[in-house]
Amino acid sequence: MTSEHFDSTESWLRLAWSMAAGTVASVGMWAVVLVLPQIQESFSVDRAGASATFTAAMVGFAIGNVALGRLVDRFGIASVLAIAGLVIAACFWASAQAQTIWQLVALQGVLGIATAAGFGPLIADLSHWFLRRRGIAVAAAACGNYLAGAIWPQILKSTIAEDGWRPAFELVAIIVVIASLPLAFALRRRAPALETAANPGNGSGVRRIPADLGMSPTTLQLLLMIAGLGCCIAMSMPQVHIVAYCADLGYGLAAGAEMVSLMLAAGVISRLASGYVADYIGGVRTLLLGSFFQGLALFLYIPFDGLASLYVVSLVFGLAQGGIVPSYAIIVREYLPAREAGQRVGIVIMATVIGMAIGGWMSGWIYDLTGSYRAAFLNGIAWNLVNIAVMLFLLQRGRPRLAAA
Repeated sequence: MTSEHFDSTESWLRLAWSMAAGTVASVGMWAVVLVLPQIQESFSVDRAGASATFTAAMVGFAIGNVALGRLVDRFGIASVLAIAGLVIAACFWASAQAQTIWQLVALQGVLGIATAAGFGPLIADLSHWFLRRRGIAVAAAACGNYLAGAIWPQILKSTIAEDGWRPAFELVAIIVVIASLPLAFALRRRAPALETAANPGNGSGVRRIPADLGMSPTTLQLLLMIAGLGCCIAMSMPQVHIVAYCADLGYGLAAGAEMVSLMLAAGVISRLASGYVADYIGGVRTLLLGSFFQGLALFLYIPFDGLASLYVVSLVFGLAQGGIVPSYAIIVREYLPAREAGQRVGIVIMATVIGMAIGGWMSGWIYDLTGSYRAAFLNGIAWNLVNIAVMLFLLQRGRPRLAAA
């Protein structure tokens, strides 16, 4: 593929279709969060037991990012998205008929695998269509995940409030079937030939950090997995439990659902801004900035628990953390082989999702143990420091090589 085909009109059109596909598929990440208290009541389980549904979905999502990423490297994104859409619809319909919590947990696990098609594999596929503006393109593609969190609660909140979670899940199944297949068809063209440049520049002429950290790809991959685990255990606390937290404080489920939409809508802005910044300062520095502000936002949840305050802090949290996960994909493309993008991005995304899964369950367990979410927020801050430490280490490793270049 010649250089003029990168960042082309076709590339930007493909980005728009990718964002739409990601928004449809990613309902599998957020729907169960919206109905966590209702699930707890329906099956007479504790908060940790209800949170197991989200944990199962995240475990499946983690597996799916690796497995489907490898399939996309071989067969392209269209067929993967088409099959995944059908599976997502089937799992939501079957979940609406579940009679035990363990049936629901198992179905959410399968749902998570299919949902992954709209995140890591989709991002990796799109990254091959951009060169100068890869940062902003990858971040925009990742916005489908957060657009889902902003849009789906608004679509479902009336059905959830008036009819309950089961009819809401049936509605999701119908919408996904109608939307997913045309979007998969729009992305039917295979990714172009991979570029060989290990460390391309960007449109402004600003040079990236050299694609050499003085460590093996395996070591870097492992460090990114540790960082992803830490940041997403921290990230999961508000994202998974804010609806339940609002219910406990007496503000109602609707207020919590609105906060989820607010933080994820703000996350879209954050992702786009982070992608733009990453094109100039690189993925490591961008991720470090996001992680620092995420930790600060988590701390603000502790002293401020009034209704208006929670809306403001949720907005700050969304603006802080939205660009973190896409930055991992940018780092992978900066430092690791392009031909392995689907698999390697999937592995790092798997670690972040495992962090979300563990964090979602862990916060529920801490709540059951202490009767409060205060300790859960402190736990999230501690894990966030792990992410910051890894990014500082990578930044320090890169500085001598930048000076040498």
